[in-house]
Amino acid sequence: MEVKLWNDKRERELLESYADLYAIIKATEKLERAYVRDLVSAADYEAECLKLISQFNSLSSSLAGIVTVPRFVQAYRLDCPAALNRLLQSGVPATVELRATASASSSAPASTAASATAIAQCVQSFITAMDAVKLNMLANDQVRPLLQDLSTSMGRLGPLLPPDFEGKVKVNDWLAKLHKMGAADELTEQQARQLNFDLDSAYSTFLAALPSAGL
Repeated sequence: MEVKLWNDKRERELLESYADLYAIIKATEKLERAYVRDLVSAADYEAECLKLISQFNSLSSSLAGIVTVPRFVQAYRLDCPAALNRLLQSGVPATVELRATASASSSAPASTAASATAIAQCVQSFITAMDAVKLNMLANDQVRPLLQDLSTSMGRLGPLLPPDFEGKVKVNDWLAKLHKMGAADELTEQQARQLNFDLDSAYSTFLAALPSAGL
């Protein structure tokens, strides 16, 4: 007798999302352990971790109101403390945290923790904005608040980023364009591609501006 795992398309898609979430959490746990054991280079770790964080953020957003990550972990008996710390608590790769701490220490020793937190929040703002564009969230009232948050996050970094920092300039240019649009107006496909390119470029420049912290 054939056993059906789902009754309709909606149930099938939900189970597929659960499977993806399970895989992302397990993959992040393995990646974190490999990095701690020096089995993966810092560059490869960071690239893979950023991809997993991005996938996790997108998937957890789509599952909001259906299941929380803590309940999911409990239901499926996942023992992945490192992954949960990276995905839920930190939100950025360990390499970025190290560079953030090094940057904060070199610029203002008395406020290292606060500066490191501000850098981590800026990274999260970048990731959130880039994810939104990739998910075709292109309406002005969807994009503009995210870019405003990103601009605010960069502003909190003070002397760590110069006034003419590429990311600040590009984000402010986009905010000026969006200010002239209606709330329901959407970016065109060409504009979306350009915004995605500008954010990716700004993010790379932002990470490069942080000290290597010996990595």
